[in-house]
Amino acid sequence: MSRYESAKEIYASYGVDTEAALEKMNSIPLSVHCWQGDDVIGFDSTGSLSGGIQTTGNYPGRARTPEELMADIDKAFSLIPGVKKLNLHACYAIFDGNSADRDSIRPEHFRKWVEFAKERGIGLDFNPTYFSHPMVKDGLTLTSPDETVRRFWVEHGRRCIEISQYFAEETGIPCLMNIWIPDGFKDIPADRLSPRMRYKKSLDEILSIPYDKSKVYISVESKVFGIGLESYTAGSAEFTMGYTMKNGLVPLMDNGHYHPTELVSDKISSLLCFNDKVALHVTRGVRWDSDHVILLDDETKEIMREIVRNDALDRVFIATDYFDASINRISAWVTGTRNVRKALLGALLEPSAKKKALQENGDFTALMALGEEEKTLPFGDVWEEYLSRNSMKNSYIADIKEYEEKVLVNRK
Repeated sequence: MSRYESAKEIYASYGVDTEAALEKMNSIPLSVHCWQGDDVIGFDSTGSLSGGIQTTGNYPGRARTPEELMADIDKAFSLIPGVKKLNLHACYAIFDGNSADRDSIRPEHFRKWVEFAKERGIGLDFNPTYFSHPMVKDGLTLTSPDETVRRFWVEHGRRCIEISQYFAEETGIPCLMNIWIPDGFKDIPADRLSPRMRYKKSLDEILSIPYDKSKVYISVESKVFGIGLESYTAGSAEFTMGYTMKNGLVPLMDNGHYHPTELVSDKISSLLCFNDKVALHVTRGVRWDSDHVILLDDETKEIMREIVRNDALDRVFIATDYFDASINRISAWVTGTRNVRKALLGALLEPSAKKKALQENGDFTALMALGEEEKTLPFGDVWEEYLSRNSMKNSYIADIKEYEEKVLVNRK
């Protein structure tokens, strides 16, 4: 008997069908962020990162051109199992000599990304880029009291909606467009309300253009603070959740954008009570920083369990969001994204029906015992089977090192 067949029998004794779990894994899309490959630099600016964002490290091989980034994405995707989408920021426009500022970008500036996606049969998600630009005045964009600045960024958001619909129509796969702004203050503000009212006005103006809501889903993402924005952000959790619920948008939670004792896994069920769709940026927060490579840690596993337990796989958009320039960037992509997949498989293998019944019956003694038994079930053997069915191996570092030696080290 193979190790998988043995694991299959063991899980069956807990009421879990491993074959059903493996089949389900093939239908769960995961949106992978493009910005791990080039340290969030993009192609429309030569300036440094701003907006409370910082990438640390100088590992060799950063992608410098669209062609290099696409090649690196291809390499990463070849080592990541399952259905994938590619998540782009507006700063990754490819101009080919026909440049435009962010308030004037058009679908044609993303034509090569659409061609890339269509050739690989994947969808595209999108993000307006409200950072690293000269029109970020005093750290403010959509909340700026300078009307010229505010209008510039409103127009950027409107153009991004048009691009998102272009993505959806060309690929035939709905596009999630996520709005996040870095606007905030380093020290305690005298007026918290006015910036938020300007943010609300700006979002209203962005959303006033018509778009097909069956093709484009718009989300708004919160953040508790950033570098240089320690005391206040206009787009707090309360603001973004209130706005999305009132306007029928999608709330997006990044599990590195909350206070250290807050858990996104605990919030998912609450949002599912009031929203048709919920979006996630899965990352790993370490102290003050939210963008470390995802590990198969307790919170990642619990986030995926909450989605699966609540039969919400068709209601939750799952995306990755992190960047690490201190290690091989492709390994960072593969490690983090595989860990999301592992957590999803683990959630599908949870004997959740049995555990829910124990909770409903008030048998918390048996519930705790079952939860601890579950931790030593042969999950790894099912994961290996999943990889095998996707023509992949558990170990991938040799492939990445070979690519590094042949390709990455030659980038100077």
